Amino acid sequence: MANPTDEAYTEFRLAFDHFNNYLFQGKLEVPMFTFQREKKTLGFHSKKSFVSRATGHMVDEIAMNPAYFAVRTVKQTLSTLAHEMVHQWQDVFGHPGRGRYHNKEWAFKMREIGLEPTDTGEPGGKDVGDKMTHYIIPSGKFEVACDELMHREFPQGSGRPFQISWLDRYPAERPQPRAKTGGDGSVLVAEDHDDDDADMIEAMGMVEMPSEEPVNKSNRIGFTCTICKQNAWGKPGLVVLCGMPECKGQPLVPGISRKQKKPE
Repeated sequence: MANPTDEAYTEFRLAFDHFNNYLFQGKLEVPMFTFQREKKTLGFHSKKSFVSRATGHMVDEIAMNPAYFAVRTVKQTLSTLAHEMVHQWQDVFGHPGRGRYHNKEWAFKMREIGLEPTDTGEPGGKDVGDKMTHYIIPSGKFEVACDELMHREFPQGSGRPFQISWLDRYPAERPQPRAKTGGDGSVLVAEDHDDDDADMIEAMGMVEMPSEEPVNKSNRIGFTCTICKQNAWGKPGLVVLCGMPECKGQPLVPGISRKQKKPE
């Protein structure tokens, strides 16, 4: 049996080298790759976050979230890798925006490599801002380079094309439209949905896909007074009485969503 650690990290190193040559003229230094289950994040780039004990040399980190490998296509996952490589490129050769701001230079480089920046995950969104995401430009440089990579035999002599071999068996929810990146460069991409890979993996019994039904993790519901319309939040089954003098202890009615704005 193959060494799972070597196999998983070697695949991302191969993809990095391929995109580095095709999209960045081989200018990027190989980073430290990590797998991290950062909540609601597909991946992130961190500048000079690792240092060699022996030499003092510092390298960047590119982290990928394995919780999403099974619920996104290989191409979508690799677009996250390329997105983080743009942040790496800008830190070395460009001028990153102040703090969390994704500036025009970043947006231009994203388009140059075949990823369209957007604050909504869909066409027509803003191309700069604190919180940004992207979608793949059809027939753009990234898609062409990615298609070539995915038709390459790997490992050599295996008779199978490049793929992401190791998947989290209990994956996160599939990314939904209008998800955004974090301001620190982390990315939760909202993209065109192509669930063929995920559906096939689920049908084979390889992973247990999460329910697509929304879950109320807080187990809290809203209550409202039918007289003054004041809202309160608490556990189901509570008996809540309105404390406003004019309501005289009127019981609050359950059923108000927590997402509704509380009265100011």
